[in-house]
Amino acid sequence: MLLPSPGNAMIVTRIRHAIRKGSDTDMAVYWGEKRYHSLDYHLRKTYGEKLYRLSLNGGMTCPNRDGSIGERGCIFCSQGGSGDFAASSCLDIPEQIRQAKAQVARKYRGNSYIAYFQAYTNTYASPAYLKEIFTQAIACPEVRILAIATRPDCLPPEVIRLLWELNQIKPVWVELGLQTIHEKTARLIRRGYPLPVFDQAVADLRAAGIEVIVHTILALPGETPEMMLDTLDYLNKTDIQGLKLQLLHVLKGTDLAAVYEARPFWIPTLEEYLELLGLCICHIRPDMVIHRLTGDGPKSLLMAPSWSGDKRRVLNQIQAYFKQNDLWQGKEFSYGRKL
Repeated sequence: MLLPSPGNAMIVTRIRHAIRKGSDTDMAVYWGEKRYHSLDYHLRKTYGEKLYRLSLNGGMTCPNRDGSIGERGCIFCSQGGSGDFAASSCLDIPEQIRQAKAQVARKYRGNSYIAYFQAYTNTYASPAYLKEIFTQAIACPEVRILAIATRPDCLPPEVIRLLWELNQIKPVWVELGLQTIHEKTARLIRRGYPLPVFDQAVADLRAAGIEVIVHTILALPGETPEMMLDTLDYLNKTDIQGLKLQLLHVLKGTDLAAVYEARPFWIPTLEEYLELLGLCICHIRPDMVIHRLTGDGPKSLLMAPSWSGDKRRVLNQIQAYFKQNDLWQGKEFSYGRKL
């Protein structure tokens, strides 16, 4: 049984106290027009233009679903394996790329892309198969970066070697789903591996010259602001290059949804999430590239929070909140992180 989160009134009080204690004499830091080191800023600075993600599907599963370590997956994970927006695995990779480009053509006028293998665990297959699909993806001239979402416990030496080889052709990013450093929470969400496995995966990837992006989830059941900052503090000291801050979503059909229906736990309102995010962003080291500040699960599956379905409005509110409260990435990084 999942533990209920602390009362939201107590959480909000802690967040507001932490934000207000910052120095009023600091000068705000900007990355372009934003108060955080956004992925868009990083890509424009590195590649000279915006790159658009194409969500691809390699047709893999997950050891947390096929019985190797579990059968029901992480408690929050949808039947789409967190790749609900990815293309159909019935199509070959070139056709997936073609269709994905056509889908984004109305809102993206550029011609440079990130091939993003998103659904399930995208190194959970034979090296020969992985080499085939990844090579097909980077063979597309418009693909500038290969991004691979996977688990830290699915990176054996032969896969690390393959990623190193691909990285000699085009940049490779590996995204690892950590979510939290706290083992109690990790057991509750059925993550399926201990923290040292994550540490080893990061060390192996960095030794191969691979950039690492880490997924974390804010407002996991039972976690306090101190615990969330513990995770960020740990990652500040880890050799990773990017971070995704994901709002916890309750999606229909997941085990998390069943728990939420039986015993609702704290899910932040938009205003509470803005305050929580403001606290977190101030404690993230300035060089860390922020790949995500929220998330938008499929509206047909979304149970809570309903406000997250309007992604554009949420992002605009985040920018406004940072400005109104004079917050920016790293503002509190040099001051420690005691609440």
